[in-house]
Amino acid sequence: MTRLVDLRSDTVTMPTPAMREAMASAKVGDVGYDEDPTVNELERRFAQIVDKPQAVFVPSGVMANQVAVRVLTNPGDLVVAGRSQHVVSFEMGASAINSGVQFALVDDSTGILRTSDVLEVIDAEHDHQPHVAMVAIENTHMVSGGAPWPLEDVRDLRRSLGETPLYLDGARLFNAVVATGTPAADYCEPATMVMACLSKGLCAPVGSLLAGPAELMAAALIERKRLGGTMRQAGFLAAAGLVALETMVERLAEDHERARALAEIVATTFRDTHYDPTSCRTNIVAFDHPQARAIVAELAEHGVLAGTVAPRRVRLVTHAGVSDDDVTYVAGVMKELATATR
Repeated sequence: MTRLVDLRSDTVTMPTPAMREAMASAKVGDVGYDEDPTVNELERRFAQIVDKPQAVFVPSGVMANQVAVRVLTNPGDLVVAGRSQHVVSFEMGASAINSGVQFALVDDSTGILRTSDVLEVIDAEHDHQPHVAMVAIENTHMVSGGAPWPLEDVRDLRRSLGETPLYLDGARLFNAVVATGTPAADYCEPATMVMACLSKGLCAPVGSLLAGPAELMAAALIERKRLGGTMRQAGFLAAAGLVALETMVERLAEDHERARALAEIVATTFRDTHYDPTSCRTNIVAFDHPQARAIVAELAEHGVLAGTVAPRRVRLVTHAGVSDDDVTYVAGVMKELATATR
């Protein structure tokens, strides 16, 4: 096997030459003393993009989520979220360990939380249920296949919540922005706090950003310290993040086009799954199959790396490291697999 196409995740992206150059010449200082000018500029720029007063740079999206939970909740509180959201299912129980909170899980099979489901949980406080301290949404929603939220649904949820904080896990926020044409500031306006990853489709080597009101960001700095996320001369990393925000957002459309091509291939190859390729709107193809792990293993034997996000759910993710030629190769591999299984 000489060919390798890595569709496991967009986290496998590599920094661009422009990022490496920016990292080499970055002005740095001690983040703990608020003396790194490049980190400060990255935080300022992100806050400007999402139209929030302040932002905080953290090493990872998981840490951003965990800081947000610590800032917005107290031990014993409930967090309402979709049952397959990242903060629920892909952070190794971190919210329970770090914040002592519980999750009230609602259906998110389409990627969207129904406002009525969320309000039912909140209303249950009148029946001696735990206090709902925050509602978390994910945009785009990974497990459903990178589904972007319709803006009006986000706004409707916000209007219905009253004073309950809304948290936006925007690990792939910019994929949603590009796919829908919705400005990041519009998506983030209804949210009390928002985070976005730089190290997925935007190709930066490390880092995520958390933004919100000044008083909450002051608390976030404390929680970042408690979780070990206060880096020192992190301007080297922030420099790559600035390049990511400036140069890598619009090109996400290429990832979306390639994912849609893969979606058509999947629909043709695995007809028994009844997968709808039009459901693929960003850079993730996710479909159910009873032999999901076997499919991933067979693809790997032909140099195509994929993954599962549940025992019977396959995930393929396009990114800057995947070309049109790679998609053509994957099509050939899947055609071969389909022929072999007939």
